[in-house]
Amino acid sequence: MAGWNKVGARKLCIGLTGRMASGKGEVARLLQGRGFSYISLSDIVRREAAREGGTADRLRMQDIGNRLRARDGAGVLGRRVRETVLADAATHWVIDGIRHPAEVLELRRIDAFILIGIECSVPTILARMKARGRASDAGAERELRAALDREWGLGEPANGQQVGPTLALADFFIDNNGTLDGLRDRLDAVLEKIGAGHV
Repeated sequence: MAGWNKVGARKLCIGLTGRMASGKGEVARLLQGRGFSYISLSDIVRREAAREGGTADRLRMQDIGNRLRARDGAGVLGRRVRETVLADAATHWVIDGIRHPAEVLELRRIDAFILIGIECSVPTILARMKARGRASDAGAERELRAALDREWGLGEPANGQQVGPTLALADFFIDNNGTLDGLRDRLDAVLEKIGAGHV
């Protein structure tokens, strides 16, 4: 957490973690509206899926991510994103899709990296998944709960998704069980605390 009192002089990177459909995408969009460049660890997995061919549904994406972590180390996605961010001229980044503690360790090697955990109840998440109408959210509630459990880390190997332990590493938490306006206000409060309210 050291370094955020000097965010004006450093490359500020805000990482996001939390369950699927918890509101990470909304926070990322709000930060992009403030001029942050966007990158997601899932982009690396999508590129691998495209290289292999076939569909990129949620289950396959999880499997590919697990395979990459098993082959190249649990922090591989965080390491690749860190290398991309540090090589780029942009000074403010929002990093989405952090799902493993080892990814956090890699990203903390960036001087001014801050991890925000987005918290949302499972019933609220399920209601939002059904309402947003994405093809990946079209399964029965039992299937969606199974996907949430797997992402959380239940029954996953050490190199699998571990959102639960990752969320525990957050520097700040934002509750997103309410409205978009409430989410914006809570994000603004965090930005003020880290000295980035002017961004």
